[in-house]
Amino acid sequence: MIETVSCGGIVIHKGKLLVLYKDYKNKYVGWVLPKGTVEPEETHQVTAVREVKEESGVNASIVRYVGTSQYTFQGKDDTINKSVHWYLMKTNGFYTKPQREEYFLDAGFYKYHEAYHLLKFSDERYVLKKAYNAYLELRKNNQWFSKEEGNYYYRHK
Repeated sequence: MIETVSCGGIVIHKGKLLVLYKDYKNKYVGWVLPKGTVEPEETHQVTAVREVKEESGVNASIVRYVGTSQYTFQGKDDTINKSVHWYLMKTNGFYTKPQREEYFLDAGFYKYHEAYHLLKFSDERYVLKKAYNAYLELRKNNQWFSKEEGNYYYRHK
């Protein structure tokens, strides 16, 4: 068994969540959250921000750590056990540019219930729900900021 570590982001702008549509040579079709493998000498936070940017074209910043999901799948030569570290992130616009080289054909920001039902994998739906609830709590406590929402920046410590 091969152990791998990835990191990704649940990106929110004006209450809407970023999801990506991937079609891998007609072998895989579905909506997913942006995530990718940690490179040597890279922190989990740097990986999460980089992968969001690479896969979606979105410049996002980390607000807080959300948690880890794990799953196993059959690779070409061996079983792969993947751990994914997730971060709640924010951005300042709805602009996206899906990474065609990685088979992302579409990307967009959707209302929570739409994003939740679009996502293909149950572990990503779970982490989306957890991140969105954290976002709602931050907004309630005036710790989430965007010019449009008129609140204060969450101060990441």
